[in-house]
Amino acid sequence: MAERKATNKYYPPDWDPSKGSINKYVGQHPLRERARKLDQGILVVRFEMPFNVWCLGCEKHIGKGVRYNAEKKKIGKYYSTPIFSFRMRCHLCSGWIEIHTDPKNTEYVIVSGARRKEEEFEPEENGTIDLKGPEEVVRLENPMYRLEKAQSDQKKASEAAPTITLLQEYNNQRWKDPYTQSQILRKRFREEKKDRDRQRSEAEDVRERHNLSLEILPESEEDSR
Repeated sequence: MAERKATNKYYPPDWDPSKGSINKYVGQHPLRERARKLDQGILVVRFEMPFNVWCLGCEKHIGKGVRYNAEKKKIGKYYSTPIFSFRMRCHLCSGWIEIHTDPKNTEYVIVSGARRKEEEFEPEENGTIDLKGPEEVVRLENPMYRLEKAQSDQKKASEAAPTITLLQEYNNQRWKDPYTQSQILRKRFREEKKDRDRQRSEAEDVRERHNLSLEILPESEEDSR
């Protein structure tokens, strides 16, 4: 039905090109229900949640990427870039959530109905790259600080070099002969598969002998105690 609405190939018998377009003739907007509030500057669009949030109405979690039919409205400008408002209902409690665009910081801002889930972490703890913030960029303009920073980075690199070298040597040594390593892995997989098949066969034999409908788990060390 939606496909036929989009194409709209039907022409009424009393229509002719002199009466304008079909939409004008039947008195409807080309965007149909999406433009029902267009006189208020509101267009219904498909909006995707840009980050994880908590709904303030039902205190339920809404994941990043969940899509809604949102009322899009232009509410201002940042220089020549328009600022848009997206207003939608939570699919769990029907409470209103409103989100604005923030062109200055290239971000979305929650205005009402929800709060953003805090997901901060330290780059050092997660092994990720520590990106330079605005304050760090300003400090790097100082030649003395930039020199100290370069010396600190060189020291960290020299301390990490032995570990990286050992890992590379270990990896190169282990995979020097990929064919042999592949043989070892395939042999191990075959043995594990045979062992699983044997345990499954023994379990089926026990179930049939004792007429059990329960799943028989593999033996463990606790069973022999």
